[in-house]
Amino acid sequence: MNTKQKRGLMVLTECSIMIALSTVLSIVKIFEMPYGGSITLASMLPIVILAFRHGVGVGSGSALVASLIQLLLGLKNFSYFTTWQSIIALALFDYVLAFTVFGVVGFFKRIIKQQAISMTVGAALASLIRYLCHVISGATIWAGLSIPDEAAIAYSLSYNATYMIPETIILVLCAAYVGSSLDFSKTIPVRIKSEKLDTVASYCYIGAGFSVLGALIADTVLVFSKLQNYESGELFGAGIASVNWLAVGIVSGVCFLCAAALFIFARRRTKISA
Repeated sequence: MNTKQKRGLMVLTECSIMIALSTVLSIVKIFEMPYGGSITLASMLPIVILAFRHGVGVGSGSALVASLIQLLLGLKNFSYFTTWQSIIALALFDYVLAFTVFGVVGFFKRIIKQQAISMTVGAALASLIRYLCHVISGATIWAGLSIPDEAAIAYSLSYNATYMIPETIILVLCAAYVGSSLDFSKTIPVRIKSEKLDTVASYCYIGAGFSVLGALIADTVLVFSKLQNYESGELFGAGIASVNWLAVGIVSGVCFLCAAALFIFARRRTKISA
């Protein structure tokens, strides 16, 4: 086996592992909407990494395989439709196009040299396109089923934003974190070492970041879940009154206090070391 064949086998193995990881993360749901859509633990991050490391071709191919797996996991959704046009549209907009688009992350590697920024921008744009795919699907094939016929576009925009906004926030933050922590230009990714920070300070900054992320996830679930009228399917502001603001305040306060304490400790430690 020559060098080219060995590299091809390594890439194929990496793709298989990352696609499997993406599938597992998609099953671990933080919150699930009643009519489809969920917030996951950055399920598309493995695909973002693949696309960045190996380019648009490998990234899109891997994302396509991941989308087909998601399609198989969501086969029950196809039982609501009887025409072949609706079935094809559902497969394309809610699965194939919505997930394959994450291969675009590999394009940003060429135009943005900073790894973390490149991965973050790519993940954000791909998530936006995925959101638009779900909006199109909701406003067309799902109209009259789980989405009201009247103002279908407005409803689809609001409904899909309910889970896609926090899903995007989680993915973008995770992409920024791994992009600034690991060097993906190497055959085997290695940790990016910072000369200005010691180990303790680094972990404190990481802990502060995860504390803020935890607050964002918890608050999103606590608030957004109350803004959806599950009977009529409409997004309504009156749901604000039913939000458990005490829980929101406690969770936010604890998380942000922890983040502030870790950040201040890390800053002081860095000054002492300097």
